[in-house]
Amino acid sequence: MVGFNAKPPARFETQQPPALLCGIWNILGAQMKLHTRFALILLFAGLAGGALSAAYGAEQPWSQRAANAALERWADGRVTPAGAPLAWTHEQGTLLDGIDAVWLNTVDRRYFEYIMKSVDPLVAADGSLPALKPGENRLVDMQLGRQLMLLYGVTTHRKYFKAATVLYDHLSHQQRTPSGGFWAAQNTPNQMTLDETYEALPFYADYALTYHHPEAFADITKQFVLLQQHTRDAKTGLLHQAWDESKQERWAEKSTGASSQAWGRGMGWYMMALVDTLPNYPENDPGRKQLIAILARDAAAVARYQNAANGLWYEVLDKAGAKGNYPEASASCMFVYALAKGVRLGYLPERYDAVAERGYRGILSHFVTTGPDGSFTLKGTVEPTDLGGTPYHDGSYGFYASQKTIADSPMGVGAFILASTEIENVQNARLGRGKTVMVDAWFNSQKRTDPTGREIYFHYKWDDWSPAGFSLFGHIFHNFGAKTTTLYAAPTVAGLSKAQVFIIASPDNVDKNPHPHYANAQDATQIAAWVKGGGVLVILENDTSFADLDHFNVVAEKYGMHFNSMLRKHVIGTNWAMGKIDLAGNGPIFHHPYTIYVKDVCTISLKPPATPLLKDGSDILMAEAKYGKGTVFAFVDPWLYNEYTDGRKLPAEYQNYAAGEEFVRWILEQVPHEAKPASAAKAAGVMH
Repeated sequence: MVGFNAKPPARFETQQPPALLCGIWNILGAQMKLHTRFALILLFAGLAGGALSAAYGAEQPWSQRAANAALERWADGRVTPAGAPLAWTHEQGTLLDGIDAVWLNTVDRRYFEYIMKSVDPLVAADGSLPALKPGENRLVDMQLGRQLMLLYGVTTHRKYFKAATVLYDHLSHQQRTPSGGFWAAQNTPNQMTLDETYEALPFYADYALTYHHPEAFADITKQFVLLQQHTRDAKTGLLHQAWDESKQERWAEKSTGASSQAWGRGMGWYMMALVDTLPNYPENDPGRKQLIAILARDAAAVARYQNAANGLWYEVLDKAGAKGNYPEASASCMFVYALAKGVRLGYLPERYDAVAERGYRGILSHFVTTGPDGSFTLKGTVEPTDLGGTPYHDGSYGFYASQKTIADSPMGVGAFILASTEIENVQNARLGRGKTVMVDAWFNSQKRTDPTGREIYFHYKWDDWSPAGFSLFGHIFHNFGAKTTTLYAAPTVAGLSKAQVFIIASPDNVDKNPHPHYANAQDATQIAAWVKGGGVLVILENDTSFADLDHFNVVAEKYGMHFNSMLRKHVIGTNWAMGKIDLAGNGPIFHHPYTIYVKDVCTISLKPPATPLLKDGSDILMAEAKYGKGTVFAFVDPWLYNEYTDGRKLPAEYQNYAAGEEFVRWILEQVPHEAKPASAAKAAGVMH
């Protein structure tokens, strides 16, 4: 029996242990490392019939164990046989999606370097794609587009953008059914499959959002809806693998054109596609609500067909007891991922966490084996399964049940890693549920031209993956179940009432923005009224050469804080130690010791109600103030931007990302449970 892992050190500290286990927690003692205590809690919970597995594997989370095994097994970044020509494959794409997720949760540079090593041989210096075969028009080729989007966002190397654009342009030439659905490939006329939703639509949506194609979302919605309408079994609620609009294929039901069986992995692809595509949808897009409703309907059906005895899903979903049917690893992993992520992002009710956790226990028990050397193996993934072709695959029950399973399929391993990253976040995601974190784009409103020629906001923004962005900071909030948004106008109580947390980072001075929006007394009054009603204000300043202090102090002084034009932690070249700060741990924010890095900061002077949280000698670097029902936090550096968190530049000893996880936990814990910021502000009579 293989059990759950807790992720050290900060990830499970967001919630108190269940009441029945509090005594055990206290007995284990405050001096024992948190992740070790939590592991033993899991042991006792399992012995008592609690929610989690009794056994405890290694301290390293399963997502990392599986990812590390993948890096060793396919060390050159290729999953095709040695000597085979380079090719885009959905197996490699799914594996890399899993590696992406682990990199985002660990910022271990090895994972990012592996992604680059896997993709670079497929992309020429000019952004062309030699391995892409002209005329085949396969949606499966779109899946690696997600890696191209990530690589361009992080590195800004234009070859990745050019290559992603090549793939996006291919979609405009993709043949379509009479109803407007994408053919799966050139050689499958008028046929749509569930598989291709995952291979194409998350990339389609990511590119459309990033590079200004809002009209594409209606088309993306159409692809999901067509398959939902034509492959869904009205009796079971399950989806069948494919639909032939022409009804000509032998595998197609003559009355509907759909294939006859509810293939597990096919529906897994579809549900993963939903939860990966939806985050790209604009809030006001009419398709968003439609897709969330589809996800809820599919989740209910999938939960009904989870095997009660082992928690798993079968090769053919609705025939678990039929001869030849078997539990299947990749489908089970996909459902766990889709359900847990759907809950974390607020698309599904919390009750589906229990379904996902039960499924994950079954996966660990039935499919995962480990060796004494720490090796990892995932058994039970069915081989790639297509309909039609030569020899002909008729889509019957007998066809699916006869398909062989293999160990360590890159596709199965990728799905397992994705499922693991979500399960490892279940506990934390409850803390931020229902909370929105807003970042300022008024006081810091810098713009740059993107590769399409459009001006976009950048510098401390959620959607900025470059070194100057806050994308990883935002990712931590998302892991904690919170939503993120941006305020592009001057702050008012009405505007701020849409969020519980407001972050202002490095307000512009005239050197950084020729037309800065300097803070004024009206801004300060509006923000203070919102804080007084229960808002959490986070101020991440900078030194005076990079940011405005003089005007912005009108905001900070409302809470007894004043930023001083003094240069501290001045770093010359790569002498990183000049910016080193040791956080002792055991404090109100950081419960564990960390070493973090800052560069060229100011200092803070305080008077009541502000109190210091961190000093460097006599210099105050971090402070807090309680103001009405709200909380204000101030630090002298925007220390959680990507350059300092993504693991690619700073030496490994600097732990800004890990410290940031505890910081985010603390921020979300400051949000009052009983108050909404807007209500108290209105009571105070503040004009909007």
